[in-house]
Amino acid sequence: MSRPFLTAKWRHLAMLNYRVDPSFLALHVPRLTELDTHNGTTYVSLVGFLFSDTRVLGLRIPFHVQFEELNLRFYVRRTSGSEVRRGVVFIKELVPRPAIALVARLVYNEPYVARRMDHHIEQIATEELDVSYSWAQRSVGWGKLAITTTGKPKPVVPGSEEEFITEHYWGYTRQRDGGTVEYRVEHPSWRVWQSEHAMVTGDIEELYGSTFADVLSRPPDSAFLAEGSAVTVYRPTRIA
Repeated sequence: MSRPFLTAKWRHLAMLNYRVDPSFLALHVPRLTELDTHNGTTYVSLVGFLFSDTRVLGLRIPFHVQFEELNLRFYVRRTSGSEVRRGVVFIKELVPRPAIALVARLVYNEPYVARRMDHHIEQIATEELDVSYSWAQRSVGWGKLAITTTGKPKPVVPGSEEEFITEHYWGYTRQRDGGTVEYRVEHPSWRVWQSEHAMVTGDIEELYGSTFADVLSRPPDSAFLAEGSAVTVYRPTRIA
């Protein structure tokens, strides 16, 4: 296994999930991977979460330790020998730190961009939370992803949609020459809260284009909040 590149804590992952036709993602699938499905259904997810205690190559970079991220992702798998590796592919990732976006583009060729961002996390009952992530739009105002939870956080059920969405432990990225890199993301299984209400507001087309805006402008097919944990992201390996 390659060496760790980044360690951090990921917290309060708001995950809004949308069913799509597989053909919708065909042009985005990296070489040597194929779309992964849950019970025959293909998903894209819009995910907002909070980085904390971030270290690159073991070093804490001043002013780059805690920040928000918003990403749009879908799910793939790759067979390596007898192992099936389930991973994610990112359409676009937002962070508020230009240096973070630059490093991710240079090392992984991940589609990161820098925008001003903010977040709000409020406990509204003994175990329930109101969580939102917002980003500055290029036109005017702010876009926002928001979720309100219900009940207590619980471990994911084996075979559930929550397990499928949260437990893809590899990342795959198409390179400029059409090749593919693979990297490992390591974390324990997360507890999740179910959602009472979840929504996205703002100019989605400006951020993700008209095709994805059509999907993300409708209510999500499912939504939940994952508790998060410490994570380790390993250096990428070229596979194609």
